[in-house]
Amino acid sequence: MADALSLLREYNMAKKKIEEHDGYITFGDFSWPKNIKTNYPIWGTGKDGNAKEYYTLDSILFLLKNIKLSHPLYVRHAAAEDIPVVRRPDRKDLLSYLDGEISTSNNIDKSAPLEITMQRPSKVKRPVASSAGTTDDGSSQEPGAKRARTEDATKIIRDRQRLVERLEARGSDKTVTTEQIKSLSDTISVEKIAAIKAKIMARKRKTIRQVGEPEEEFGVQAPDGGFADEPESFDLTSEIVSRERRWRTRSTVLQSAGKDFSKNVFSILSSIKAREEGRSANDRETSVNNVSSSSNSQSSSRQAAAALRKPSAPAPGYSRYDQERFRGGKEETLGFRIDTMGSYHDMSLKSVMEGAAARKSTSSSLPRAISRPTPKPATQPQKPQKRTSRTPIIVLPAALSSLITLYNAKDLLQDLKYVSMADKKAQGARRDNEVLIQRQKDNGALTVPYRVIDNISKLQGHEDWERVVGVFVQGPAWQFKGWPWLLQDGSPVDIFSRIQAFHIKFLEQRMDTNVGKWNVHVINLSETKRHMDRAALLKFWEVLDRYMIKNKPHLRF
Repeated sequence: MADALSLLREYNMAKKKIEEHDGYITFGDFSWPKNIKTNYPIWGTGKDGNAKEYYTLDSILFLLKNIKLSHPLYVRHAAAEDIPVVRRPDRKDLLSYLDGEISTSNNIDKSAPLEITMQRPSKVKRPVASSAGTTDDGSSQEPGAKRARTEDATKIIRDRQRLVERLEARGSDKTVTTEQIKSLSDTISVEKIAAIKAKIMARKRKTIRQVGEPEEEFGVQAPDGGFADEPESFDLTSEIVSRERRWRTRSTVLQSAGKDFSKNVFSILSSIKAREEGRSANDRETSVNNVSSSSNSQSSSRQAAAALRKPSAPAPGYSRYDQERFRGGKEETLGFRIDTMGSYHDMSLKSVMEGAAARKSTSSSLPRAISRPTPKPATQPQKPQKRTSRTPIIVLPAALSSLITLYNAKDLLQDLKYVSMADKKAQGARRDNEVLIQRQKDNGALTVPYRVIDNISKLQGHEDWERVVGVFVQGPAWQFKGWPWLLQDGSPVDIFSRIQAFHIKFLEQRMDTNVGKWNVHVINLSETKRHMDRAALLKFWEVLDRYMIKNKPHLRF
């Protein structure tokens, strides 16, 4: 059952007209008295054992009519009209609910008793149209005009009383027997029944049934109060299917009885495959004949078609981290023949202006010295192979804004205590190119060295990169410029799948956006509590040992 507040919200959102007359507020077919209580409680009531009071319907409706007025002016108007005022704490929430800004309000009391709605009284009786096109009261009316359907409660009650009187008149002991049931064919002829069925079926085909329309309107009412059955031969589904047309898809349009794809498509595919393999034109003609007759050639043509369908590698796009490939010698030297990668030490100005081409021509014109083969000694001693280092490497960010640098790396990773870079400078510490820390294991009985750097140009070859076990991430992606395993867009995601990444920050600071997206282990330190540093940094060594056991077991740790 709809309540008055919900209907008021629905009509206010739809901008429908709300009628007021004779002390009633009407919403379409429903009406309530103006002073009826809604389920929205008044602010400040229901506390300290007092009874809860609710706003009336006319007070909320008066607020909607005067919504543009300020609250003091609205209070004055409501007092003049002798209408209860909506209090200021309830005003914003109530208007948001009525305007549809919120779906429901927490202030609405769902346990409040709802007043029963009243049916809107029907004041106009339905006129009966005469054959001359006029109603009983003499007013003219157009033929076939639609009349509004009204329900009279008194008429329904009267009909029910008549039905009860008829049932009582028959007596409670009387029962209906099968002999009393008459057949439809006894009262109406077979031809008339068939005609009625044909009319009903023709009407059904042309009529669209409305939502909520009763089923009886589509039936045939028999004289005894029942409805005639539909003919069994009629099948509505078969009639609909007979009028349908099959829709062609992308697969059905390719099916054709007059085309032979083995002579057309397969020949093109085989020629493309022959061109890729570098065969001659004669071999292509023979392969075309063989393809149309053998099934093995068809499978190779399918492979060639699959190779054609393979998407080509996309051209590399613009990347702010890969500017070197956009720079050419002509753009840098503005057309001058200058070798930007060479050295001009101990060279004259003339040779510099002539460029590399002149130097090559002069070098080619000089007579080449005859090189005589030197006799090789009978036995050459084998040079000892260079010993591969097993010391792990940890890379730090080179920016001075990072919490860990080469200034305090030994204090953090070896002594397990944070010392700021400002304190280290105040102590007179100098920045080294790299730091070798000694990690103590087994309560100081064993020490393991770790090499700490902040410049990847010191890594020579694949062997040094294989020794990199950890990297401290600062946040920006440009920190990894020049690293291997970098994606085309400059993202270092693939690096973190090969090297264990860490990020050190203060507990009170916000985490960088990129660090939150990447596979990075975060170490939180307190700005003031130095006794908590050891536990956080021991967690760093625990994570690093777990990574090295799984991925770098050949290194010393």
